[in-house]
Amino acid sequence: MNRTPSVRDSANGSSARPSNLPENPGRSNATRDTVLVAVVAALIAAMGLVPPITLGVIPVPITLQTLGVMLAGALLGPWRGMLANLTLVALVAAGLPLLAGGRGGLGVFAGPTGGYLLGWVLGSLLIGLLFKYWVLRCHSKGAQLAAGLVSTIIGGILVIYACGIPWTTMVTGIPMGTSALGSLGFLPGDLFKAVLTTVVAVTVHRSYSGLMK
Repeated sequence: MNRTPSVRDSANGSSARPSNLPENPGRSNATRDTVLVAVVAALIAAMGLVPPITLGVIPVPITLQTLGVMLAGALLGPWRGMLANLTLVALVAAGLPLLAGGRGGLGVFAGPTGGYLLGWVLGSLLIGLLFKYWVLRCHSKGAQLAAGLVSTIIGGILVIYACGIPWTTMVTGIPMGTSALGSLGFLPGDLFKAVLTTVVAVTVHRSYSGLMK
């Protein structure tokens, strides 16, 4: 006959939750989020090992790391994607040479590339928001690819340029027009990164629908 568990039963563990239930779903999700953020932050840092390309018009190099910035938002969503970039930026501020060319330290933020680093954080946030609330709500793969490309261009190119170009002008004294013209050298590579990010992110989300939250 069934009976209500007594205090002694509870002390002995007989009233413990069924073994098929997770011990703490919230803790499990937090661990998963932490791992994903750390992995993507490490991926962006690893992309910094690829040597930067300097155009000469403005003192801002072309790097592969913006591909990681775009992927962070498109794969992890707004908050985890932004946190992955914030983690990298914080490590750079602490002095770790994680940017392309082995750059790191607070001096980087006072230099001509400081605005672009801010753009990384804001751009990944916007890409994540657009993917979560627009791209992944499109039904067909073609619509997702089109919406994803627009989202990645807005967050991964326009937002980053909007933060970086004025900052470069302010720090170096280069005219705004020259700074903007020099940044056009980034555009072909950034467009390729946007396309690659879109294809990868849409493919991953269609295979693993629970990744974005």
